[in-house]
Amino acid sequence: MKAKPFSILNRAEQIKIVTTQKFDLVIIGGGVTGAGIALDAASRGMKTCLIEKNDFASGTSNKSTKLIHGGLRYLKQLEIGLVRESGKERTIVHKLAPHLVRPEKMLLPLVKDGTYGKMMTSIGLKIYDLLASVEGDDRRKMLDKKETLKKEPLLDAKTILGSGYYSEYRTDDARLTIELLKKASEFGATILNYCEMNTFIYNTKKQIKSIACIDHNSGETLNITSRNFVSATGPWVDILREKDASKNNKYLHLTKGVHIVFPIEKFPLQQSVYFDVADGRMIFAIPRGRTTYVGTTDTNYFGDLEHVVTTKSDISYLLDAVNAAFPKLNLTDKDIESNWAGLRPLIHEEEKEPSELSRKDELFISKSGLISIAGGKLTGYRKMAHRVIDAVLKTMTSIQVSKLKESYTEKIALTTHAMTSSKEVKKYQKKLQLKLQDVGIENDYFAWYLTSNYGKQADIIVKQMQVFSNKNPEAKLIRAELWYSIHHEMANSLADFFVRRTGRLYFNISSISEFETLIIKDCSKYLKWDTTRIKKERKILNILLKDATHFYEEELK
Repeated sequence: MKAKPFSILNRAEQIKIVTTQKFDLVIIGGGVTGAGIALDAASRGMKTCLIEKNDFASGTSNKSTKLIHGGLRYLKQLEIGLVRESGKERTIVHKLAPHLVRPEKMLLPLVKDGTYGKMMTSIGLKIYDLLASVEGDDRRKMLDKKETLKKEPLLDAKTILGSGYYSEYRTDDARLTIELLKKASEFGATILNYCEMNTFIYNTKKQIKSIACIDHNSGETLNITSRNFVSATGPWVDILREKDASKNNKYLHLTKGVHIVFPIEKFPLQQSVYFDVADGRMIFAIPRGRTTYVGTTDTNYFGDLEHVVTTKSDISYLLDAVNAAFPKLNLTDKDIESNWAGLRPLIHEEEKEPSELSRKDELFISKSGLISIAGGKLTGYRKMAHRVIDAVLKTMTSIQVSKLKESYTEKIALTTHAMTSSKEVKKYQKKLQLKLQDVGIENDYFAWYLTSNYGKQADIIVKQMQVFSNKNPEAKLIRAELWYSIHHEMANSLADFFVRRTGRLYFNISSISEFETLIIKDCSKYLKWDTTRIKKERKILNILLKDATHFYEEELK
């Protein structure tokens, strides 16, 4: 059988389709939730359209802790169902994209007067493994003090009593979203970024019949018609409900999470750690390529939805936590290479602290037919999609439903020519490393980076390097990445490329200043930018660079 071609998101082709069809389902919001819904709907046979006002994964879905995890802390809150569902889902998503969702051993240190005692940790992790159906070597182990310090020598030998050692999965949230959208596109979904829903248009029965949208590339108004409309807009869910006049006594409670990134030389962590903070919360420290990142905070948020920033108090909180757990480091804010701040769209519950709010998702269905989904976690995107599509099916006739397939997203590999196991991923990464050496790239970081980001799609990028004549092989590589991002993944701006497609703003920020001029030149050619657009792109990138390296006095209003 001839292999299927790699998936391509081509914006020019998508824009032709969007106003000429009546869809079964239009999804507003291009984060992981919307992307999951698009794949589920399109693979069942629905005519599906997804629009996003900015770039895909530009909100919450690029600002998580970048873990597909089972939610250990939810066990403490007795959310047994959420832990069970999350555990099973992380196993499924790992099988669908093993290059992108990789096993990550986690150390949970036991300290004097800490959140977890030895017995409760042992029991809790065992229950966690049972709920999450963890098998074999991934099952939890209890380590003594000596074994713990061998795993991670940076921990405080004066306070460590031992640890729990268990399994999680690491991912790149934005890359996961992009791959879901590419796969939905393969199943016929129409996918558009920089297309903002402006107005709901109603029929005589006060049901939504279409939406008027602004194409931010051309400035034109697009009218998109559908039988059903879903809002998966994260922190903006209530804003769309207000436009629909359907916001009620159930509403969002936004909390902010901040992560900080250190060069691996400043924070040479060997082992991912989930550790205590003085206020009773717990945070992660995770080595990732050439960096180690730490997070997250959890504070109420009432600021600007479009511009979420890291404050000096956020930095103080995380630095105090890191230095208390790893006293050998003596880290300061000058050691921080980059940071990111994002919002969690949780469901409001009276008299609860931010970290106590449930991460369960919830549907709001208005009289006009608008289905809104809020809450939830990155790990649960598939199940959230199921619940949304179940609500959509209730609006359809039995004949219409009979023409659709049952959901089978648990079997749809997220990339063409997908790998099937961690073992295969490691084998491919070694082969890729040899290929990169042949073109002059000796640093094995890039083989890990390309494999983690693209899987076997990295072959296209490495092959494209041959087109460019730069003496610096890393310049050839980043130009090939840009070409791939624009022609296969609908990248439309410098931010799309440096933040969502590659993660360089967070995990390789120095490469931006090194190659910015080169990338702007190529973008201008591929996307036909004029001088005005180039100035605009530089301005936006400078703001992003400032936000990633600057700590504000307070939230922006």
